[in-house]
Amino acid sequence: MSRLDELIKELCPNGVTFQLLGNVCKIRSGWGFPNVEQGKVEGEFPFFKVGDMNNDGNEMFMYTANNYIDADVVKKLKCKPAPEGTIIFPKIGAAIGTNKKRILVKDSCYDNNVMGLIATPEINPRFLFYVMQSVNLMSFTDSAGAVPSIRKSTLEKYKIPVPPLEVQREIVRILDSFTLLTAELTAELTARKKQYEFYRDDLLKFDHSIPMVTLGDIATDIYRGSGIKRDEVTEDGIPCVRYGEIYTQYNTWFDECVSHTQLEYVSSPKYFEHGDILFAITGESVEDIAKSIAYLGHEKCLAGGDIVVLKHEQEPRYLAHILATYEARKQKSKGKIKSKVVHSSVPAIKEISIPLPPLDVQKRYADVLDNFEKICNDLNIGLPAEIEARQKQYEYYRDALLTYAATGKIILRQTDRQTDRQTDKQ
Repeated sequence: MSRLDELIKELCPNGVTFQLLGNVCKIRSGWGFPNVEQGKVEGEFPFFKVGDMNNDGNEMFMYTANNYIDADVVKKLKCKPAPEGTIIFPKIGAAIGTNKKRILVKDSCYDNNVMGLIATPEINPRFLFYVMQSVNLMSFTDSAGAVPSIRKSTLEKYKIPVPPLEVQREIVRILDSFTLLTAELTAELTARKKQYEFYRDDLLKFDHSIPMVTLGDIATDIYRGSGIKRDEVTEDGIPCVRYGEIYTQYNTWFDECVSHTQLEYVSSPKYFEHGDILFAITGESVEDIAKSIAYLGHEKCLAGGDIVVLKHEQEPRYLAHILATYEARKQKSKGKIKSKVVHSSVPAIKEISIPLPPLDVQKRYADVLDNFEKICNDLNIGLPAEIEARQKQYEYYRDALLTYAATGKIILRQTDRQTDRQTDKQ
């Protein structure tokens, strides 16, 4: 009998109580910090922006800040820094669907596009974190607006299992051991991706013999898409892309849409075709605004609102790679902040300047970078495949253990039992 079996039989033999999330933690949005005060490399208080939630890293562990806020700003805004163990996650925009949740370091601040959960003494913060990892945050959003936003009132009423603290701590111990198994692999993959980005940017640093052009110069047409609401996405119909999916579903290029809709839902349909470049012109941060992808499929697809479609006669994969470089992202980051969200526009995209070699050279660069990117991101190759397998294993055990804590019942396959014994020994 495992230690967890013993604890459950001793402390909660008849199951555990379910409590409202609002009763076991404080749910608190962040503060609206002036832009001029954000992004300091040092200061008294760590500071987290909603854009930080998309950063690479192992989200199972304590999350350290890249930005800081000075104490006088915190005092002036009457901000209450969050205690260590606060769980934060995006509360607005496409990042909600990425399931990004973090556990904060001590005395941290976060912006008003982020929501935090501060555990009460009856619940272990890491146990609460693992419970929330299994929750689909999109189910708490208000679908009335164009940008999804989490409703605090709905979140407060969500019920979670709250076993005795000793049971919580044992579940945390088991799940923490699972996360440690992936830490080294994740660190290596992160290093590989940084190496790829450096290599890509260095490879695409051309000398003055390569002409610089603006996207407006090479565009044969450029236009905005037409709005497709979340409840207008269907199982089949016309393939489509909504702007948030550019951030969450696609990498440099794609050949098949993950979503569909019906033509009657779109009052003024705007299409994109093979080779077109799509830009998301709404986002949560200036760092991510105007992310762009190339479409290499052969179906005629619909572009959702807040997407700009660029038609051209260049190599689309080359454009996708060059527009992901640091120099291109700097130009994209000139978006304007309005109503807590960053926006770009057709005129701003037209002004982006890139080096443009002949078509045959563009294709050679695209081939090299495609191969390198595949090594970093393909879930069927090497480290990405192993990390994906470990992640699925972790998610299975997390959900199984939380169910066990609530009901005292769990059914494991034989291979899972063997893995469980190995993990339990650690």
